[in-house]
Amino acid sequence: MNMKVMKRIAGILAISAIIGTNLHSQERNDVITVYNEGAKSMQTDIQAAIRAFENVIVLSDQVGETADDLKQKAMQVLPGLYFKVAYSALNEKKPTAEIIQAAKRVIAVAEKYGNTSSKENAEKILIQVYNSMGTDFFSRKDYENALLAFDSLLLINPGYLNAIYNKALIYRSQNNAGAFEETIDLFLEKLGSGTDDERAKQASNLALEYFRAAGSQANNANNLDEALVLLNKSAKYGDNKDLFYFFADVYNKKENFNSGAEYAQKGLDLETGDAEAKAKFYYQLAVAQAGKGQTANACASFKNAMYGVFAEASKAQRTNLKCE
Repeated sequence: MNMKVMKRIAGILAISAIIGTNLHSQERNDVITVYNEGAKSMQTDIQAAIRAFENVIVLSDQVGETADDLKQKAMQVLPGLYFKVAYSALNEKKPTAEIIQAAKRVIAVAEKYGNTSSKENAEKILIQVYNSMGTDFFSRKDYENALLAFDSLLLINPGYLNAIYNKALIYRSQNNAGAFEETIDLFLEKLGSGTDDERAKQASNLALEYFRAAGSQANNANNLDEALVLLNKSAKYGDNKDLFYFFADVYNKKENFNSGAEYAQKGLDLETGDAEAKAKFYYQLAVAQAGKGQTANACASFKNAMYGVFAEASKAQRTNLKCE
């Protein structure tokens, strides 16, 4: 190759290098221009800023390494901008579906660009919205949609106690005993011992009363085995004088007089009211004593039961036993 040709090639290469450098410089400048547009719009038009920074990422990928710094800055800014959109929708009380969509968009962008704080803040919005939805549906007795809302919340935060407790209330309203028991037990488990004794007491009383009432109904229908199952479920949640009364009544009907006497005495020990309040426990105790052949004790107990609604029955029982 002669010198003339070599010089010509060298010249062409030099010109190409200059052109390439100028092109890269110009392309980076284009990205900078779009980036600055986004920065300028951040205070006045969030949506315009989002579009600009999204464009920065696209253009940066086209330009290559020389624009990587701009791409990284755009990726850092975008999750926060999307969160502003969702937060504004919440504050402006936009339709629920719009708020949820905006918050989910934040989460998707935050996960894409590794922004933990924006994701967590968006999840807080979703929790607030789903909790409000569930409560509203529950108040309108739309139980199915209420459950869907609370379940959506619990997918984000499985330990959110209010949602778990509200689900238990829904199952109680639906008389879904199995789901109610499972959910109230989960609430008490997650609440933990000693963390909030008042809430634990409230939940335990709710469950105790629910299963005690169900056991009483089964007893009245003479479904004694079912009644015992339900009363034992009730007993999981604490001691209660009325619960002990129903235990005594069921066991006496089943002619298990030892257990009848035991539970009648337990109820009597807890009753702090007057003679009339104690009458029902004395009546069950007397029935058990009579069933065990303890006539003298039964006569004394029936005498103590001769108050209020138990007066006539107790008088009749004393006559049958030939009490003095």
